[in-house]
Amino acid sequence: MNSSSLRYRFGETTLEFGRRTFIMAILNVTPDSFSDGGRFFDQTDAVLHAFQMAKDGADIIDVGGESTRPGAEQITAEEEKRRVIPVISKIVQKLKIPVSVDTCKSDVARDALKAGATIVNDITGLHGDPGMADAIAEAGASVVIMHIKGTPKDMQSNPRYDDLIHEVYDYLASAVEGARKRGITQIMIDPGIGFGKTPDHNLELINRLDEFRGIGVPILIGVSRKSFIGKILETPVESRLEGTAAAVAASILRGADIVRVHDVREMRRVALVADAIRRQGI
Repeated sequence: MNSSSLRYRFGETTLEFGRRTFIMAILNVTPDSFSDGGRFFDQTDAVLHAFQMAKDGADIIDVGGESTRPGAEQITAEEEKRRVIPVISKIVQKLKIPVSVDTCKSDVARDALKAGATIVNDITGLHGDPGMADAIAEAGASVVIMHIKGTPKDMQSNPRYDDLIHEVYDYLASAVEGARKRGITQIMIDPGIGFGKTPDHNLELINRLDEFRGIGVPILIGVSRKSFIGKILETPVESRLEGTAAAVAASILRGADIVRVHDVREMRRVALVADAIRRQGI
């Protein structure tokens, strides 16, 4: 099945993939994320920012309470829940758009889904916590399965591949098959830009993103403000807007269905133009 023919339902919202690219907005309720750590650690600030991102054109709000930047240390499930559950609860009370929880802990996922989230964005691709697939399936929720090599603490320590695309593809295809066997029906994949990848690996994944369409599920990609952009432009994280725009446009032209971004208003505009080019004549 081609992902462009899929309609996924998230609570009261249905997204039809293939008609346009959807915007997943990043909401880091953390003190130490690589780009905006600390800006929205206060729960009131986080909720207000979610409302603004929805106004700016977000289709999904992705709430994370644990930094996954290179070298990051894990926090406890209790601390992660303390950060994200109140924020998710308040967002779903006011907004009708889907809310995703960015976590690799099944205990956090269960509570987030009870609070109103409908998607679990798992950077371990269901490999990290043996209870994660069951938590998602039992709730009838959706999942984003991401590829990662190593863990956030060590993933950027000289990552190597014999065949990058083949290895990432097989990892994702196998994880999708496993998720379906566990009863999860709405699945998205993410090649994991920056998660155990060199800058050249990241560029190759973007350039060959269309090859992952063979897995038959929607493709999500997260390039926003990442270090490979900083290396190309020789700029710090706060000066990567234009580079992010270029990477988002390239990803859409190569087949991305969802782009995960910090700068919603600007990237929504980028997506509108890239979609018009990509789908011209369809």
